[in-house]
Amino acid sequence: MWRSLRSSCFLLASLAAGTFLYGSFGPEAAQAQTLDDRLAKANPAKGEVIFVRCGGCHSIEEGGPTKLGPNLWGIIDRPVASVDGYAYSDALKEYGGKWELERFDAFLKDPAGAVPGSRMAVPGVTDDAERSDLIAYLNQNSANPLPIGLDPELAEAAAYDSDKTRDFGLLVDGPGIAKTYALCTPCHSEMIIVQQGKTRARWDKALDWMIEDQGMAPLSDDDRTEILDYLEANYNEDRPNFPKR
Repeated sequence: MWRSLRSSCFLLASLAAGTFLYGSFGPEAAQAQTLDDRLAKANPAKGEVIFVRCGGCHSIEEGGPTKLGPNLWGIIDRPVASVDGYAYSDALKEYGGKWELERFDAFLKDPAGAVPGSRMAVPGVTDDAERSDLIAYLNQNSANPLPIGLDPELAEAAAYDSDKTRDFGLLVDGPGIAKTYALCTPCHSEMIIVQQGKTRARWDKALDWMIEDQGMAPLSDDDRTEILDYLEANYNEDRPNFPKR
């Protein structure tokens, strides 16, 4: 009797507290967002910044060139491994089908896991929000974009407001910080930048060394100029932003 009474009291207390089943057995599942939910709030303006990580290997404009990877214009819903003249891996050819949103999301999250044997030997975009923003940006670069993501004008405003409060670690705020941060931090801490002071020419040589000897993807001229402008203004030989101890 007492055992039954205790069980009943526990059930009533759990229901009153809103924890029975939900709080005790899987709030993460209850709070998890679907891909449709994420894409409805995705910000293509933020995705454009994230694409800096991809732009060394992929062009995005219509008719753009093949780099280390194929052009990504119209990638959403495009047949997999379909850019003429590009030497795709056998694994990706066998994967087949189209780059539907669910498949593309899984591939961007973990390329090697989604398509074992793919030549896209880079870490995936594991953050759900960043990956959704990137998909929204790629979707805009198409003759027939899907109705996903924020309105472009709202997206620009949201991206601006977000950047004003975004944490760029040790890097000082200024024009070009977003692309510099996106380029450098996937591979190492921003400390490698803030501890140094170089002329523009020496930063330029450092980028050459990283591309030619360390395997970093090449940069577009515009991205390289924007990053060098930021480094010259904030991390030159005077070391105006050297971290204070």
